[in-house]
Amino acid sequence: MTTPMPQNWHAIDGQSCLQELQCGEAGLSTAEVSRRLAATGPNRLELAAGRSNLLILWDQFSNVMLIMLLAVAAVSAGVAYVEQKFPKDAIAIVVIVALNGLLGYLQESRAQKALLALRDMSQPQVQVRRDGQWQKLSSEELVPGDLIRLEAGDRVPADGRLLETADMGVREAALTGESEAVFKRADLVLDSATPMLERQNCMFQGTEVVRGRGVAVVTSTGMATELGQIATLINTAGGETTPLQERLDGLAKVLVGTALALVAVVVGLGLLLGQDPFDLLEVSLSMAVAIVPEGLPAVITVTLAIGTQRMVQRAALIRRLPAVEALGSVTVICSDKTGTLTQNRQVVQELRFGNQSVLVGGQGYEPTGEFTTALLAAPEAPLAGAQPGLQNLLLQAGVLCSDAELRQGAEGAWEVLGDPTEGALAVVAGKAGFDDFELRQRYARKAEIPFSSERQLMAVWVDDPDGSLQAPLGAVAEGSSQLMISKGAPEVILASCSRWLDGSGVVALSPNQLQWWVDQARDLAASGLRVLAFACSPHHSSPDQGLSGLVLIGLMAQLDPARPEVTEAVAICRGAGIRPVMITGDHPLTARAIGSKIGLTTLDGEVVLGRELEACSDEELRAVVARCSVYARVPPEQKLRIVKALQANGQVVAMTGDGVNDAPALKQAHIGVAMGITGTEVSKEASDMVLLDDNFATIVSAVEEGRLVYANIRRFVKYILGSNVGELVTISAAPLIGLIGVPLTPLQILWMNLVTDGVPALALALEPAEAGLMDRDPARPGESIFARGIGRYIVRVGVVFGLMTIAMMVWIYRTQGVDGPWKTMVFTTLCLAQMGHALSARSDRPLLQVNPFSNPWLLWAVVFTSGLQLLLLYVPWLSRFFGTEPLAFADLMVCVGVSLLFFIYLEAEKVFRQWWSRRRANTPAAMG
Repeated sequence: MTTPMPQNWHAIDGQSCLQELQCGEAGLSTAEVSRRLAATGPNRLELAAGRSNLLILWDQFSNVMLIMLLAVAAVSAGVAYVEQKFPKDAIAIVVIVALNGLLGYLQESRAQKALLALRDMSQPQVQVRRDGQWQKLSSEELVPGDLIRLEAGDRVPADGRLLETADMGVREAALTGESEAVFKRADLVLDSATPMLERQNCMFQGTEVVRGRGVAVVTSTGMATELGQIATLINTAGGETTPLQERLDGLAKVLVGTALALVAVVVGLGLLLGQDPFDLLEVSLSMAVAIVPEGLPAVITVTLAIGTQRMVQRAALIRRLPAVEALGSVTVICSDKTGTLTQNRQVVQELRFGNQSVLVGGQGYEPTGEFTTALLAAPEAPLAGAQPGLQNLLLQAGVLCSDAELRQGAEGAWEVLGDPTEGALAVVAGKAGFDDFELRQRYARKAEIPFSSERQLMAVWVDDPDGSLQAPLGAVAEGSSQLMISKGAPEVILASCSRWLDGSGVVALSPNQLQWWVDQARDLAASGLRVLAFACSPHHSSPDQGLSGLVLIGLMAQLDPARPEVTEAVAICRGAGIRPVMITGDHPLTARAIGSKIGLTTLDGEVVLGRELEACSDEELRAVVARCSVYARVPPEQKLRIVKALQANGQVVAMTGDGVNDAPALKQAHIGVAMGITGTEVSKEASDMVLLDDNFATIVSAVEEGRLVYANIRRFVKYILGSNVGELVTISAAPLIGLIGVPLTPLQILWMNLVTDGVPALALALEPAEAGLMDRDPARPGESIFARGIGRYIVRVGVVFGLMTIAMMVWIYRTQGVDGPWKTMVFTTLCLAQMGHALSARSDRPLLQVNPFSNPWLLWAVVFTSGLQLLLLYVPWLSRFFGTEPLAFADLMVCVGVSLLFFIYLEAEKVFRQWWSRRRANTPAAMG
């Protein structure tokens, strides 16, 4: 047999499927299975080959800054060899490069766990019919055409077309993201255009049977299944680099290019001025080391790690460090609906009975809430209101005609045991003071018709010996000691009713009134509510009597409500320049209802369906995602396309998800956000961040933390690079103004870049957030790390810093001679001045307007680093190793004075900028 061509199996009946797959009721023969297994391969998911650990490590040293440092180390080692000195500079540089490479490796190296977790989902044992007998085999042995039998608790091992079903419900959350069980019917033949999410006559690998049983014929195995297609999408999803990674790559290229250009200029001018080529070579080495911020990768890593700790305290677990900063650059958040924007708890919102509508208050499963009554205008002028006790009858009927239980846990939290839809009925009854356990004890069930997708109803017969339950029925129930209650789809229950209860009691249900009730159910459904109808019948002996002539009790409408904090979180997103988007597998009416309640859209706003997305070209999709914020009935591949289209529009995208279906989009997004409570292992492994509380508001909190991290990164980048430019200007000026010797050695520069710059920079990473952090737009996609004035600041401050140091250097050189302490004084001045620079870099406002103790870590860092610098001068063995000499008190005070002068300049500049901004804001042109 050849491998069956992919077909719309849902669009043909079961017998036609068997014929197409060339199999019969006895199943396949062993010989035929062998032939098919050779053609299709084992029923397992194939993993894409990930990068090896060796390749990941090798990639760390492809960074242009590290390559330049290695070249500097090689030249430095050669110079030391010629001078017959110990190559301490070269060794120090190599150690720093190795540590930076190792740090990057540890961040990036991780096992390819997402696909491993995905494959684990598809390896159950399964009952297969072979050679006319049922036998239990590994799912890897399945081939198209195999007959399999499934029961409650089984995991579906392959895609298949159902041939028989008995009250079969399958939870397809892993594929669709929706937790509600889907009832399956083998007898259905669906339209060929029916999307995967709505194929009730099919089953899919990786889903779970939660009730009933069924027999199916396998139609697809391995990578040909829907789960296999998701695995393919995960294999091919790009895994976008974060904005921070892109900005650091750009920074490295700018720094290396600048260093090479300056070295060329200085060496060229030095040769023209007659400087010693060997001295120029040493100057070049020092300049190359000075331009590279060796401590920056470590500082950024620690900063991101600090951000992750703060985020854990706000219920967000970061799995990849660069994601911390990337959150601060997010411009679009694509969120699933169920459990993220909503509570993942079905709650009754409204009751309709008699001529009344009752709105139900309260949150979650807590059995407390208010009932607010309003009148409805039924046709043919029945008596207004409702029969006394009718509301209680409706609530009790909901409990008695269901199996779910409401229980309070050991820690006081309320939870539902059983089907969430039925659990909502127990909760609303609890709000009226009814205990589901006591009700079932008092009105014992004697018989039942279980719910099935074919009947779309459930019915029970309960004892009512004293007639208290059916008292609202009045004379109709006289002498009845048993009450039949049914619940189900409104169209089914209403069709079986001939009577109803208005304000006067049980009356005949006219055609106009019946249509009015049908319209009531449709009106509720149009608001995105799930509607159940309830009816009863006294004097109804048993299921054999049939279900007709019933008395309509009323309707209950329920919804998985929005989380109470989500509306505010959406508003914060909009204020922060972030567009929230809902992508769900649920019904469009439900999506619109939730979206309108939380501020994503309006009641008549656009909702785009998955099937509409399939018809869009990539260019058309880019236009759709630019305007639409709510999507419904979206299959996995379309989620991935939405993310790609947003990225093509230049957006930085965060994508949330909990199911296997979400994994490709999670991997493709700049930030993949998985659910910690309801999320599958596949989605968690494909994500960058895990929400420990599955709450959309937590994403917004994480974005705020991400913005703080990015603000602090910019803060210490301008501090570190401004200082580096000052070092560079000082070193490059020495040969050009005729000084003999190099003012700073590579080892001294490494000390400044790693310790003098690094320790205060780490303290700057702990700077608290300034006011208005979430009132500004995110960083523009593709924005350079030098944007918004940072580049100008680095050059301006670095040049001023260098000129001040050069002036002192020339003065000391001229007054104390070439053998004087001018090199040590340059080294000390640069180090001490950077302490004042660190303090000033805390804020764009003058420090007199900033609480000096809001970041005590920075104060300690300044004191600690200044102390270390003094140790390098006055501890003999350290002085020898770093090439310094002890300074006289007067010389030390000169260093301190120049450092203080630099600090005063920085603060004066901020005062001037603040004055200038206010002056411009108050000019008539600005005010107009």
